[in-house]
Amino acid sequence: MSDNATGAFGRNVFNEATMRECLPKNVFKSLKRTLEGRQPLDPATADVIANAMKDWAIEKGATHFCHWFQPMTGSTAEKHDAFISPTSDGKTIMEFSGKELTQGEPDASSFPSGGLRVTFEARGYTAWDCTSPVFVKEDGKNITLYIPSAFCSYTGESLDKKTPLLRSMEALNKQALRVLKALGNTTTQRVIATMGPEQEYFLVDRAFCDERLDLVLAGRTLFGAKPPRGQELDDHYFGSLHERVASFMNEVNNELWKLGVTAKTQHNEVSPAQYELAPVFSTVNVATDHNQLTMETLQKIALRHDFVCLLHEKPFAGVNGSGKHNNWSMSTDDGNNLLDPGDTPHDNMVFLVMLGAVVSAVDKNATLLRATVANTGNEHRLGANEAPPAIVSIFLGDQLNDIFEQLAQGGAKTSKQGGELKLGVSTLPPLPKDCTDRNRTSPFAFTGNKFEFRMVGSTQSVAGPSFVLNTIVADTLSDIADALEKADDVNGAAQKILQDIAVKHANIVFNGDNYAPEWVEEAARRGLPNIRSTVESLETIPSEENIALFSRHGVLSEHELKARTEVLLEAYSMQINIEAETMLNMAKRQILPSCCEYSARLGNAVAAVAGAGVAADTQTKMLKKVCDLITALQTGIEALEAGTAKAAGVDGSEGQAQSYRDDVIPAMNAVRAAADELEMLVDADLWPLPTYAEMLFMR
Repeated sequence: MSDNATGAFGRNVFNEATMRECLPKNVFKSLKRTLEGRQPLDPATADVIANAMKDWAIEKGATHFCHWFQPMTGSTAEKHDAFISPTSDGKTIMEFSGKELTQGEPDASSFPSGGLRVTFEARGYTAWDCTSPVFVKEDGKNITLYIPSAFCSYTGESLDKKTPLLRSMEALNKQALRVLKALGNTTTQRVIATMGPEQEYFLVDRAFCDERLDLVLAGRTLFGAKPPRGQELDDHYFGSLHERVASFMNEVNNELWKLGVTAKTQHNEVSPAQYELAPVFSTVNVATDHNQLTMETLQKIALRHDFVCLLHEKPFAGVNGSGKHNNWSMSTDDGNNLLDPGDTPHDNMVFLVMLGAVVSAVDKNATLLRATVANTGNEHRLGANEAPPAIVSIFLGDQLNDIFEQLAQGGAKTSKQGGELKLGVSTLPPLPKDCTDRNRTSPFAFTGNKFEFRMVGSTQSVAGPSFVLNTIVADTLSDIADALEKADDVNGAAQKILQDIAVKHANIVFNGDNYAPEWVEEAARRGLPNIRSTVESLETIPSEENIALFSRHGVLSEHELKARTEVLLEAYSMQINIEAETMLNMAKRQILPSCCEYSARLGNAVAAVAGAGVAADTQTKMLKKVCDLITALQTGIEALEAGTAKAAGVDGSEGQAQSYRDDVIPAMNAVRAAADELEMLVDADLWPLPTYAEMLFMR
């Protein structure tokens, strides 16, 4: 039975309300000052907090604690320790110290580091991130206290996704406060990046997945002919929930609510078997942690309902892939959304400056922003008329586009208003009409009081795109603050800055159809980069400009940035290699034998019919076609084996990634083309794999 939502929400979270209840007043106030960045956490306070956490967790059945961190794998990691400590009389007591709360020590050489760590240098540290709430997680009968943590090497270099995100939040806060102060704001003490990441995913019956090695090992189908029906009828999008899926969603919601994740919206997505879950906004750091919990929970609960949750960006060819729309904004500690235009945005100087900073930052750093979403899965999705193209552009909408054009002419005087919609039916209420439409084809769209970054892949940690977005906006705000702080006439200086932005960065603004072929040509004329290849995109990361950018704001050192590039290139090669080896295994051990058996049946049929003195033209034609495709399949297998061997032997992460792109992927495409055509010919009883029609439509 479902828990009451309000009663269940946050039940397993050591949140502010719980801390206020469990901690002495002076300790709670001290921790609040730490959370607000006003003082470091002292050891005595940490001991009191740790003891209270332990008592709270034990009351909920916990026996262990763990530092929960996010290495550069993109997923999460954890090492569990029991609360028990031995006593001199041979018994045990339950203990948890401030030191155990604030610091852990996992093996730093066992995670991707891009050269920051070598095999024999094992020491690494995890540090409690007190800005993200501690929680208790139930995994079967195992109940553990989870401590969100940063992860660094013995030398203090970041080995994780969280550390640069926290650094970028500090950078954004610092520069945004400078701008606000220059514009006359004397009350705001802190600016926080906020985000609400929507999560798309597929559900496939577990029985089908168990029969497909590609789904088990690669998370996507490496073979599969197009079914007679896909998403052409547009009947799945926002359609009624299947009872089995609705039950799954109900359990997901209850599990997430207990963990303090504000799961809000759920619905069918465009492709059959595709769905979406969206949360309420929170700080970008907490949103990142919660999205990791969301992905883990979706996969865990799916198994309980005999589903498998596929998070891959493109698990099925020919139907929509999955993304993760990052809704990003900036808010102040006194409750203002800095990207809320208000009723008259042309008069809202703070909003206009913040908007201009984002537009300028995205235009100047479009190549870097593109690189934050580059991975093997997204390479199948971006620009495929189901997701934004690989060209970064900004949608502002009618109202803001009009203001932007006015700014370019010297100043904004008016704001277009939305009005009211009347539907011509007396029983239907008039609807307030927004002042701009939405644009689902735009990679970076303004949507009322936030920007929606729609290029992020469904498997990706949102930390990478977020810390880059925070940093590039902080960098532009820094330039704006420099100009405003020197100005005698601040309003005049701000108007000049806005005019310069509107003129210099007009090319990045596009309100039309990003799917249209004409846009690709128009974007090229505007000078906007169009980087389709993952490898090509990743290679742009360690440029001199990017090194200077991240170093300038203390987000990543040159060494750390180059290490991350190395990790991403290695991950690309490893993923393609896994897919290639899996494809070879399936082609040689399942598909090829089945096709040969079918060709033998056809051969026997040809011989039997001809032996009866009847022309076997049709059977002969079928046999020839199948045999020709078997030959093509075998030729493709041999080419794929050669390409994989060649790529594996290339030295250097960049050269190896290029070889997997240029030698292995084309060979994989050839193998798939032959196999998928054979699927449409071979006897269904002989075909060894569940079909697309079965996986997408059978529940």
